[in-house]
Amino acid sequence: MTESSDVPPLAYEEWEFLESDPARPLRILAEYLEPLERFRRSGVHATVVFFGSARLAPTDPLGRYYEEARELARLITQWSASLAEHPHRYVVCSGGGGGIMEAANRGAHEAGGKSIGLNISLPREQRPNSYISRELLFEFHYFFMRKLWFAHLARALIAFPGGFGTLDELLEILTLAQTRKLSRDIPVILYGPDYWREIVDFEALSRHGMIAPEDLNLFEFAGTPEAALAVLKRRLAEEPHETPAFAHSRVGRRRAGPDTSD
Repeated sequence: MTESSDVPPLAYEEWEFLESDPARPLRILAEYLEPLERFRRSGVHATVVFFGSARLAPTDPLGRYYEEARELARLITQWSASLAEHPHRYVVCSGGGGGIMEAANRGAHEAGGKSIGLNISLPREQRPNSYISRELLFEFHYFFMRKLWFAHLARALIAFPGGFGTLDELLEILTLAQTRKLSRDIPVILYGPDYWREIVDFEALSRHGMIAPEDLNLFEFAGTPEAALAVLKRRLAEEPHETPAFAHSRVGRRRAGPDTSD
């Protein structure tokens, strides 16, 4: 008879296997299922996502954007708390790090609300800020799974000044909207018109035929917290009050042609 000490560990307790290349699909699936369950337990169905630089501090030349992101997150959280009968309240969500992300979580915290941090494991620069609700702090290894969760629950997105990461996240959402891969409209606000018009010449993309003229309607500009909040209130008032669904849901998805996706 085999001694109990000779019994190998169960496959799901074998860390050498779980961290191996063959087990990569399991790790990817875990970064979908574990947040899914935590969001369900927390009753989070809808988010307002803040993108922006992790490097931006209040004392920087662009430091006003930190304070304005903080104020906007505070206003959104207060407004959301007043929607007692709304089927899904809007929870501030950030990438979990410093800079604009910290400002967003901080503003929500100061308003007495919960906020989400979708942190990413990086060698430097990215550490969770202290204003995230502890039960809504997530740590991701895979960038693409983190980006999925940015979009999955988003009812709106606000992009503050940022660099490569902010551009990557912003253009991901705009591409999904342009190609109708989202089951609902997600209002996109570019905060800081002067910055964004200098960094990206959106009109030139349309003029050269790289995007359609109507694609310029996929986003709006705002230059103050009050103006951004007004855009959110206007756009989200148009949202159907229905059972919350994921942005990537196949149910009710609008398509220009036949469904060829898996």
